[in-house]
Amino acid sequence: MRALLVTSIGVACAGALLLPLAPTESAESMLNGKRSTSVEDGAPPLAARGEGGLRGDAAEGDGSISGSTRSLTLRAPGGGTRAGDKLLSAWEDDPSGGRRVTSRKVKPFSLVGMVWDDPAAAPPGRLQVQTRSSATKRWTPWRTLNAHADGSPSPGERARKGKKVLGASAPLWVGDSTAVRVRIVPDAKDAKDAKDAKDAKDAKDRSKARGAGEAALPKGARLELVDPGKAAGSGARAGDRAREEDPAKRPGGVLPALNRGDTRAIYGEDAADATPSKKDRAEDTHIGPRPQIITRKGWGADESLREPQFGYGRTTKAAFVHHSAETNNYDCADVPAIIRSIYRYHVKSSGWRDLGYNFLVDKCGKIYEGRAGGAAKPVTGAHTLGFNTDTTGIAVLGTYSKAKPSKAAKDALAKLTAWKLGVHGVDASGKVTLTSEGGTKHKKGNKVTFNAVSGHRDGFSTECPGEQLYRELPAVRTEAGRLQGRR
Repeated sequence: MRALLVTSIGVACAGALLLPLAPTESAESMLNGKRSTSVEDGAPPLAARGEGGLRGDAAEGDGSISGSTRSLTLRAPGGGTRAGDKLLSAWEDDPSGGRRVTSRKVKPFSLVGMVWDDPAAAPPGRLQVQTRSSATKRWTPWRTLNAHADGSPSPGERARKGKKVLGASAPLWVGDSTAVRVRIVPDAKDAKDAKDAKDAKDAKDRSKARGAGEAALPKGARLELVDPGKAAGSGARAGDRAREEDPAKRPGGVLPALNRGDTRAIYGEDAADATPSKKDRAEDTHIGPRPQIITRKGWGADESLREPQFGYGRTTKAAFVHHSAETNNYDCADVPAIIRSIYRYHVKSSGWRDLGYNFLVDKCGKIYEGRAGGAAKPVTGAHTLGFNTDTTGIAVLGTYSKAKPSKAAKDALAKLTAWKLGVHGVDASGKVTLTSEGGTKHKKGNKVTFNAVSGHRDGFSTECPGEQLYRELPAVRTEAGRLQGRR
């Protein structure tokens, strides 16, 4: 399944020349040996691998590679207290009762995350970051990194070639920044222990308690600073948002929206194959009109970063909805850069094969293609551990624990699921049964009944997609069913 899609500009289908010439390749057609020739829904070609395929920064001025990743080591070798170096200061006491460290000289970046060697390990306390804006030169408020990231690849497809999957926080979009601080805020019990030590007369005990934070970080803990760079093949410079090219103006940058008749003409045979009946006719299928989808070309994916092979299931039975990006304070014009950052973080920093999500949706209602392999195809993603196979993962950019999702985002979710699930013969307003591959909520081998459009928390022990977005899913399912012609 795929990883990140967010919709962009609501451009309608302009004419017959924009329509695919043949149906997209469905699960059934792949199984039966039929091959489709659809260019629009096809998987993107793999770019030639260069230095950008290796860990580290892209070469300055290298127009073939976009973006860079800077790693800042947070934990001293052997687990002791880390001394300062040219990139980071030494750890120091923080007014919160915890410990903090500050960057000294780093290149501009726009996304922050933390990774460590053992995915089963957990960082101590709360990890918080503060960044300095390149525009205002001021420090932001402290923001918490979700150190218990919710998405994960299935064990069978975990590692990017030549790498191992790491433990990782959720990525945090911070916008164009020039410096960062990270601090460890102790949990309630740890804070009490630190206070007791602070009040103690023994300076050695006090020092030991205050330094326990960084020493308890998992082995290999490091801060990842990601610069999304320019869109692949564009003339825009990294950090120059005003010059981001409109995805609709890029060749192959957008799958245009289709009306119901054109959608059925293109995908109806596949849907009929997926849901055989006595008539088995394309005109009897229930597929929502295809919404406009910004492709990987549209958001500027550097195809040399990902693994060349694609992973497919037999079909797509359900959609799991997530929230991502950890902030609602983003400009929709920045979304292509946000997706490039998450893509780079998932692949370069975390060791994944590709973006985790199959699609992303932004607060303006734009839909983006995520993991490569073909928008209509049953691409296996990395989003809901235990249920990545035969499902699709859709991330709504933002955090929705307290904030309500926009109407545009909800409408986009309904349109996307009505089309995507309809192509595979699934009632978006109905129920499906999936077999767990093993996760935190359902044991391996258990058969579990889900809504066809479910929240991440239904399949995994997590708060995702946030209470406010989760409450909206019944309405999304109802609207998706209506768009499929089932209501």
